[in-house]
Amino acid sequence: MTVIKAVLFDFSGTLVRIEPAESWLRGALTATGATLDGAALRETAAALERAGALPGGAVPESVPPELAGLWAERDREPRHHREVYTALARRVPLPSPALPEALYARHMRPEAWRPYPDAVEVLAELRGRGLRLGLVSNIGWDLRPVLRAHGLAPYLDCTVLSYEHRMQKPDPRLFALACRELGVAPGEALMVGDDRRADGGATAVGCRYLPVAPLPVDRRPDALRAVLDLVG
Repeated sequence: MTVIKAVLFDFSGTLVRIEPAESWLRGALTATGATLDGAALRETAAALERAGALPGGAVPESVPPELAGLWAERDREPRHHREVYTALARRVPLPSPALPEALYARHMRPEAWRPYPDAVEVLAELRGRGLRLGLVSNIGWDLRPVLRAHGLAPYLDCTVLSYEHRMQKPDPRLFALACRELGVAPGEALMVGDDRRADGGATAVGCRYLPVAPLPVDRRPDALRAVLDLVG
């Protein structure tokens, strides 16, 4: 079997996870000066989550027909990403008309993301073993400040974002691009991610694939350590 020389990681649900919907909403309320009491805050956060308004959170229970096109292409164009998520937020009764935009802004802040407990440790160990490391993400905004804030950026040799290339996983061209940037053949790379369809698309170009579960950070302390066993 070909030796693994590089590891590609997904972002959301793999290296980091978005904060819970309640703290996301609480942060946006603080930013706008709007208020909700405890019960109303919990109910509104749950409604926003069901609507799929939290990027990196649950997908919508149902995508409204008028938003279906934007939803399908959201990770290829920043304008579409913002438009669809703020539109989903507006489907929920909110105490301020400024909240949809504030909610969207909140999810891009480093404090809205929590790294998995083993993320930095595993990246450091892989780098210490001489492997090349990259990130491949379907996303509509620049996540590099989040990576820097949580100490992940120094270990990554490339960051391939869907919106910067106008293509999204599982398009095999995105994985091939990452491999080229790392200077390895696809057969020498392992893709790690929580979405078997999107991240598993790496196998179309010859990469190996390791799935991880997108659990809350306090329920997934060491899943990324499986990578260390695979690369030897």
